[in-house]
Amino acid sequence: MDLHTITEVIPRGDAPGQRWRAGDAWLAGGTWLFSTPQPDLRRLVDLTTLGWESLVVGDAGVEIGATCTIRELHGFTPPAEWTAGPLLAVSCEAFLASFKVWNAATVGGNICMSLPAGPMISMSVALEATYTLWAPDGSERVVDAADFVTGDQENILGAGEVLRRLDVPAAALQKRYAVRRMSLTRLGRSTAFLIGTRCPRTGELVLTVTAATTRPVRLRFATPPDAMDLRRRLHEAIPDDLYFDDPNGTPEHRRHLTAYFAEQIRVELTSDGGVAA
Repeated sequence: MDLHTITEVIPRGDAPGQRWRAGDAWLAGGTWLFSTPQPDLRRLVDLTTLGWESLVVGDAGVEIGATCTIRELHGFTPPAEWTAGPLLAVSCEAFLASFKVWNAATVGGNICMSLPAGPMISMSVALEATYTLWAPDGSERVVDAADFVTGDQENILGAGEVLRRLDVPAAALQKRYAVRRMSLTRLGRSTAFLIGTRCPRTGELVLTVTAATTRPVRLRFATPPDAMDLRRRLHEAIPDDLYFDDPNGTPEHRRHLTAYFAEQIRVELTSDGGVAA
């Protein structure tokens, strides 16, 4: 779609945000930006000119640049010892998108859109990532992925602030994992997307609920819960008004799916079997 109100596209070769003003928007993949009218925008600030590395692997884990494309992330081969590494590709496959969108859409763009069904949000919260945010004054802050999205298309970014990268810790990538996802069609938007992980050393179980809720919900269990305790914790953590309501599912339907999938994940991760996906 042509954005007829745009008067300038700014390629950035320095730290972004220093000349941010009302009517600006960040441009990375642009797959959502160019899909709908943007009458309030006047300038696009191009992040792709900053040359951020897409994927950097180290002893601490993996850094994922905000401008990393979904295609690049899906094609990444994680180290063999990262038993939860396949979650990166699994989350990419949860996109409601064509191959053309995969080649342009970015990890950071999906997160900053902050849709309940954003699979990069699901992946990063489940893998206990942190986000590095850059402010217009040159300062930066690091936040837990679970605290970034606050509601449907709502997040903690301030004016001119930008997501720079995700840091996914190796400890989370070395856990067992289980995934449950439901959509109305095979390649449709997620109605519910739940991911569970379990630490092989401590036995801690972490359950992440997304798509069913307007923001991510992450529950930690120092020891695996029984079925009753799991249901109680879900009820305490997710009030009725936190369940999302759209054409893909009612809050009641999503509440049922959340409890159903959560119990499946609990059983799977507390069994003696291997990695489950």
